[in-house]
Parts: sequence; C-alpha cells; structure tokens
Amino acid sequence: MVEVFDNLKTLQDILSEKIDLEQKIQEIPKLLVTQEELLTRMKKSFIEKNQEYEKSKSAEVEYRNSLADAEAKIEKAERNMELISTQREYEALDKEREDAEDKAKDFRTKLLREERLLFDLDEQIKQNQALIEQQEKELEERRRGIEEEVAAKKDQMASLSEQEKSLTPDLDPEVLFKFERIIRNKMGRGIVAIKGGVCMGCHMILPAQFANTVRQGEEIVFCPYCSRILFYEESEQGEEDFFNDEDSGSLSDLDDMDDDYDEDDEEEEYDKQNIDYEE
Repeated sequence: MVEVFDNLKTLQDILSEKIDLEQKIQEIPKLLVTQEELLTRMKKSFIEKNQEYEKSKSAEVEYRNSLADAEAKIEKAERNMELISTQREYEALDKEREDAEDKAKDFRTKLLREERLLFDLDEQIKQNQALIEQQEKELEERRRGIEEEVAAKKDQMASLSEQEKSLTPDLDPEVLFKFERIIRNKMGRGIVAIKGGVCMGCHMILPAQFANTVRQGEEIVFCPYCSRILFYEESEQGEEDFFNDEDSGSLSDLDDMDDDYDEDDEEEEYDKQNIDYEE
C-alpha cells in the first residue's frame, strides 16, 4: 500500500496540473471577448456614420438643386423687368425676385452647412475605417497567439495524461473516479495525512478505531468528513495516547450520539446552563 499511496500523491500533482490547464484553456478565449465587443461597436458606429453621410449627401444634392432653381427664378425675373411697361407689373416681378433671393439665401446657408457636415463625416468615416482595420489586424494576431497557447497547453495535458496512465493500471477505477472528483472539489488536494488522529485536510478529529485502520495502511480509506483519501503520518508528539481503543469510540458511535441527541436533550442542557448561571 505504501507504493499505492506514493502513486496517489504523484497522481494528485498530475491531476491538479491537468485541472488547472483545463481551466486556463477554457478561460483563454474569454480574453478575446473585450476586443471583439470593441470591434463590434466600432463597426456599428462605422455603419451609422455611413448612413448619416448618405442622408446628408441627399440633403446636399436637394439644397444645391433648390438653390439652382431659386437663382434661375431671380435671373428670369430680372430679365422680365426690362420688358414690362406698367408699375404694377414691375412691383409683381420685383416681389418675385425678392422671394427668390430670400430662398436662394436660405438654400445657400443650408448647403454650406451640409457641405461642412459631409466633410466632417467623411473624416470620421476614414478614421473609423482605419481603426477597424487596425483592430481587426490586432484581433487576428491575438487569436493566432491564443490558438498557439491553447495548442501548447493541450500538448502539456497529453503528456500529463501519459504520466497518469503509467500510475493507474493497478488502481480501482471507482477509486480513481472518486479521487479525481475530490481533487476538483477540494482545491487540488485528494490525499492527505492523518496526524494525531486529525485529518490534515479538514482538521476534524477522527475516532481512534477509524484512525487505527488508516494507521495499519492495508486499504484505501476516505475521510468521513471531507472525503479525501487518508494515509498515516507519525505525529511529532507521538500517537500512543490517542490510539487507545478503550477510551475512544468509532464512527458508528458518532452516528449513535447524533441519533440520541434530540430537541428535548438540547432544551434540558439549555435549562441546566441557565440554572448554573443564576447560582
């Protein structure tokens, strides 16, 4: 059994490293999430800017055409004013010319505004496009780096699996399954020593009869509290006093005590404590 326990200790290190690698492999792709979200937002902004640009471009064309129409009306009114013969006709044409000039002035102002907006949007679109291309390049490089890192860690896991196989041929598959599950749930510790009758995994005191079974080392024993595999290790203070079967119970004794201890016992103990306190 000494060799079995030694193999389990070695296997513990291997399984712990494998579990750590598994977690890292799962976490690595998450490093890309932030960059991918940023790229998505940048592309969305790029699309919105393009839509805004197209809308502004249509408005610019409309204002340019409207300005051309207004200027044509001004020119026509000025030509007709040279041909009129009455004051009433002159006043009507003059009013038409003034209205056309007001409209032309308004369209010219709007046209200049749209031209400035188009210029700004064009600059923003060019900047966004350059940033998107740069971000895509960086993301692709990061993705390749992550793929290489994952591949390297998988190679490590394969090597560890080979080492694991060399240690497990003679071990019970059910024990191995439980052992790996314990390591996953107990922060990488699946086999611990028992010292002075205390489990070094959960630090619970074990009954002497149970501890003696561990001390004999003839079988694989699991801690009844934390489920870790136990092996005996001599305490610096010695074990003679602890391993006195006459003064110690067993795990079944603990169960019996739990069964016998009911609410009435708890109330009786509580009343007794109160009486002692008053006296």
